[in-house]
Amino acid sequence: MTRHTSQTPISLEVIHDLSTIDAEDWNQGTDPNDPFTDHAFLALLEESKSVGRQSGWVPVHLIAKQEDRIVGSAPLYLKNNSYGEYIFDWGWAESAYRAQIPYYPKVVCAVPFTPATGRRLLSTDAAVRQALVDGMHSVVDATKAHSLHILFLTKDEHSAVSERPEMIGRHTHQFQWDNNQYKDFDDWLSRLRSRRRKEIRRERAAPQKTGVEVRMLTGDAITADHWSQLRLFYRNTVQRKHATAYLTDEFFSLAHTRLAHSATVFVAEKDNTMVAAALCFQRGQHLYGRYWGCLPDYRSLHFELCYHAPIQACIENGWQHFEAGAQGMHKLQRGLLPVRTYSVHHLRHGGLHRAVEQAVEDENHRVREELSWLNSRSPFHRE
Repeated sequence: MTRHTSQTPISLEVIHDLSTIDAEDWNQGTDPNDPFTDHAFLALLEESKSVGRQSGWVPVHLIAKQEDRIVGSAPLYLKNNSYGEYIFDWGWAESAYRAQIPYYPKVVCAVPFTPATGRRLLSTDAAVRQALVDGMHSVVDATKAHSLHILFLTKDEHSAVSERPEMIGRHTHQFQWDNNQYKDFDDWLSRLRSRRRKEIRRERAAPQKTGVEVRMLTGDAITADHWSQLRLFYRNTVQRKHATAYLTDEFFSLAHTRLAHSATVFVAEKDNTMVAAALCFQRGQHLYGRYWGCLPDYRSLHFELCYHAPIQACIENGWQHFEAGAQGMHKLQRGLLPVRTYSVHHLRHGGLHRAVEQAVEDENHRVREELSWLNSRSPFHRE
């Protein structure tokens, strides 16, 4: 695949194994605040077999080159299901099934199992980014897929890509936190209404009531034993929620060395035993919550480890942004505010594409109304 511009032509290649690409070449276009499009994270998903044919996430990553020099990339997957995406299209697939229109396979540009906003077109050059989208359509054609989906892309990327006539721009929302130059946790807490302040203080007292010590671990302080316990917590939480365990045991075994630079764990310990933990990832000025787990008698620690302690860590370290994951109205009460998230879509079947386009237009209108309603119920002082 080659795209000609007024400058040097841009050639595109598909690779199926990130280990064949130098990490520096891949990372040159990533957001310095995003730990998930980082080569180390994506490559670990492949090496640990968390993604691959067995999970329905087949890597078909795009690499853009000019004169044999890598100038951009995009994490791309061929899928035969819609699991692990968090931008839900099950209704579209069901409608296609009823109409006897094939929906799978599909091509998805995303970070697997990770509902975090970040760059998906990993280049600072607008021409390269457009070439990458063109390349995604070429992958759809070559694999005989039936649709293209770019998930949790940035607002700027969404604005650019959704302007293309063949793409549908979709809005959803999450609850996120931003640092407004807070001096400390009490300063942030003072911005909330009295009732919410009292609730958070009561939740923050949970560690003392259960006799545990809460601390943040980073880097080499997260030992192989910690990762082993995190694996058990992850498995237990998945089983309790009757969910799908996307990450393999090998992911947690290898993460000890592969992800020491970005993993951040908030742990609760009692008698030198980890009884609860929240696994987060941090890069640059951003912190992201991903997985939580605990022993049966310590579920009261959820709010402290998943929200309050991470927010305090952001304030103390000067980190500017915290995403705690998908969904969860309860996050609003704890100071995480609704934020629009974005995706873009193209369906090859003309009739299905038009139906989805109309449905998304209506959905986007509802999202705008819901965001307005949620913001009117902000836990912060009216002023």
